[in-house]
Amino acid sequence: MDCGSKAKDGSRMQSDSTDSVLDITVLMGGPSSERDVSLLSGEAIADALERRGHKVCRADINPTDTTALSRPGIDVVFIALHGDFGESGEVQELCENAHLRYTGSGPRASQLAMDKAATKQAVKRVSVPTPDWMIVEEFHEPAQVAEWLPQLDVPVVIKPVDGGSSVDIVIARTHPQRDNALEALLDKYGRVMLERYVKGRELTVGILGDQALDLLEILPDGEFYDYRAKYAADAGTTYTFDHGLGAKAVEALQANALATHRALGCRDMGRVDFLLDENGVGWMLETNTIPGFTSHSLLPKAAARAGIGFDELCDRIARMAMARQA
Repeated sequence: MDCGSKAKDGSRMQSDSTDSVLDITVLMGGPSSERDVSLLSGEAIADALERRGHKVCRADINPTDTTALSRPGIDVVFIALHGDFGESGEVQELCENAHLRYTGSGPRASQLAMDKAATKQAVKRVSVPTPDWMIVEEFHEPAQVAEWLPQLDVPVVIKPVDGGSSVDIVIARTHPQRDNALEALLDKYGRVMLERYVKGRELTVGILGDQALDLLEILPDGEFYDYRAKYAADAGTTYTFDHGLGAKAVEALQANALATHRALGCRDMGRVDFLLDENGVGWMLETNTIPGFTSHSLLPKAAARAGIGFDELCDRIARMAMARQA
């Protein structure tokens, strides 16, 4: 665990004398497949908070070593753990058991948002469009699965139910592709989602507090916004707020992003992803309770569009947590 109270580059810290200096532990790394991205997010957040004048401790935490949460004097735990353990509710529950304030959604909302099927069920109840889906698990009999599959014929999207960063997502356009991908992902995860393929524009809405930020369009260089398109330096992905959509279309997507966020009981921050089809229907794909905070990340881009710089964004999120009862 690395603790400090000034920016690593030695630059002068910015501190508003009307705001208290907080003791913040930033959790990063973790055990998930998104570990490398989490380390980048966590370092960026920690540096930003130090520039705002806070005392910051960096902690690479995992389920077998949670000693970082036992350090005396913690005001806020800033959770920058993407994927399993961080976004799935476990570390939030640990914080609650230790009576620590922490950023982001609570355990139950995190669990729901991490489970793509549970998210879809929740948003259907509030009339947010989401593509049809089915869940296949490793214990299902092959004959039963064979009866189900025609309900979502190719092309079809196959993905882990609780994965992130578009890891192991397959767009299957033939039956052999579908069958091979389904078998491989069942072997790896044990539980897989098949989702109706929607051809459309990739759009995302960031949420900060109770505000839906400006709509951002994602233009990947490849077939879709996969892991490489998100994080590779040479991916060629572009992002634009100049999407050309009318005010009503934008407001509808922002409203559905907030409806998704609220239906799951999320708080502080989030990002809701949509596909906009040729008929103008925005199909909700998933929500992220701990979006990325890297140079490629979309919530910071949307916040900057609203005049909220990266350092201020991190500070605001920490203070949202500080305002809650521990």
